[in-house]
Amino acid sequence: MSIAIDLTGQTAFITGSTRGIGREVATRLHAAGAKVAIAGRTQATADEVAASLGEGARGFACDVTDPASLRQALAACEAGLGPIDILVNNAGVTRDNLLLRMSEQDWDDVLAANLRGAFIATQAVLKGMMKRRHGRIINVTSVVGIIGNKGQANYAASKAGLIGFTKSVAREYAARGILANCVAPGYIETDMTAALPDAQRAALLETIPLARLGQPADIAGAILFLASDLGAYITGQVLVVDGGMVI
Repeated sequence: MSIAIDLTGQTAFITGSTRGIGREVATRLHAAGAKVAIAGRTQATADEVAASLGEGARGFACDVTDPASLRQALAACEAGLGPIDILVNNAGVTRDNLLLRMSEQDWDDVLAANLRGAFIATQAVLKGMMKRRHGRIINVTSVVGIIGNKGQANYAASKAGLIGFTKSVAREYAARGILANCVAPGYIETDMTAALPDAQRAALLETIPLARLGQPADIAGAILFLASDLGAYITGQVLVVDGGMVI
């Protein structure tokens, strides 16, 4: 028996939603009836993705590492699409290197995009959600934030920090009807993984019990679930979607 998820009347703001996982999330939420804000680095790209979805989707240019830019985009979304009910903090970057070779700038850039951006966006939407006593905050972390990874100390720290941040938000605002959760993807078929050499890809698949890389749709389905009433009694949790990699 299939269960229809209906997000009609709700507005979702998804950072980093012009490609990859973020774009698939926006597509799934829009298909469920939500109005969606496509947030990306350039207005042209955001508008292009929004146009592909059709009515109820709008593009907004923002840089999540720039608090003023991010707050402006969130305000423009609420003015154009309505109060934000669902915030998906998906945008992120990598600046990989071994720790002894990692620059302070590479550390700062990753923490700014992956962790501070989520803080700024969450803080910006909380007052409205509190007033309406309803909200869903879903942060896209990573299995790397749980198990670590060589050459990704900055990325792992940002994603582990996102988990702690999410749990704190969940505790602070549960009484106001606001749920905060994480989705932790494993290795997903994206532009980044497509560039892996065959030998490295084969070695990676050996670590995944389901013996395949995930698809953006796998992550989008988990986020759709947490955004819906099906997840109404779930908060402060990390939903790992990794094909069994970190069992």
